[in-house]
Amino acid sequence: MTDSRQPAHTAVNVQPLFTKFKLGSLELPNRIVMAPMTRTFSPGGVPGEDVAAYYRRRAENSVGLIITEGTVINHPAAAGDPKVPNFHGEEALAGWAEVVKQVHAAGGRIFPQLWHVGLTRRLGDLPNPKTLPIGPSGLDLTGTKVTEPMTKEDIAQVVAAFGQAAADAKRLGFDGVELHGAHGYLIDQFLWERTNQRTDEYGGDRLKRARFAVEVIEACRRAVGPDYPLIIRLSQWKASDYTAKLANTPEELEQLLALFVEAGIDGFHCSTRRFWEPEFEGSELNFAGWVKKLTGKPVITVGSVGLDSDFMSLFTEGKGASTTNIDGLIDRLEHGEFDLVAVGRALLADPEWAEKVRTGRVEELKPFSPEALRTLY
Repeated sequence: MTDSRQPAHTAVNVQPLFTKFKLGSLELPNRIVMAPMTRTFSPGGVPGEDVAAYYRRRAENSVGLIITEGTVINHPAAAGDPKVPNFHGEEALAGWAEVVKQVHAAGGRIFPQLWHVGLTRRLGDLPNPKTLPIGPSGLDLTGTKVTEPMTKEDIAQVVAAFGQAAADAKRLGFDGVELHGAHGYLIDQFLWERTNQRTDEYGGDRLKRARFAVEVIEACRRAVGPDYPLIIRLSQWKASDYTAKLANTPEELEQLLALFVEAGIDGFHCSTRRFWEPEFEGSELNFAGWVKKLTGKPVITVGSVGLDSDFMSLFTEGKGASTTNIDGLIDRLEHGEFDLVAVGRALLADPEWAEKVRTGRVEELKPFSPEALRTLY
């Protein structure tokens, strides 16, 4: 079934991006997702009216699903910046309730991304400068020992905090929840061999290293019930190592993903730096394509969508970021390689990006520039 508001004619047929999709029990109006992007515009961890307006602008301009910037769970070492929004405490949760209200009033759907930064936090970082950072083995992303390994009590506290945040998301009216399990943050630190050198039940081989993530998923599923959408963002790459791999073969990836599905995950947000790059030799499938093939679950692809030295030409001439084009993106979507397409910096620069694409107003698209990172609009 397609959106009744059909996109206007453009050089490239963008209509497949504007068809409806069901993510579990949730119907989305189209296939465009706003990717989570850290903004640091929430002083004291409290999202204000400007944050609500920021998300509403995207919702009222044809973004089908908004995934918020990373929001930190209730643990003293979860954040490394006092302006990153909390997902705990009366004032912060009231702020998020207003965000949900504004997005829903504009006809949008919204998930919070629940986050713990782990060992990417440094000792002395605000808002809790005396709090030690935590990680599975006390190793940072370079493998350097920074602090002591997490105790089992630490692990239980963090798992419970994720579960509580998921429960709060449902209570506040969010349409689902995303867990941040990518990019070298805490969940990913447990998954990655370099940062997880534990010898107990939370460490060892690839599947044992997944135990923490599984327990987080299970806690969130218990908190929200069986029919509430729960997805996880995963990546092979880390902020410190773009060549890192959690799985070197499809078989290894399948074993890992099966644990998450069994624990209660409804879908996967598959983070790559460039969506057009194949994940494994011998196949053109990208990371999202492989995850969908191996699990059958809905997947979101992401990675430089809408970016180019002159990204307006992405739609006017079918050109894209160096080696791909929008025809290729839509062909992959139509062939079922992935289900949803997350757009990051292009939407940051232009809140009307999706609506302009839908209606063929490509000449009005605003190119991304670093200035967009310094403003909240």
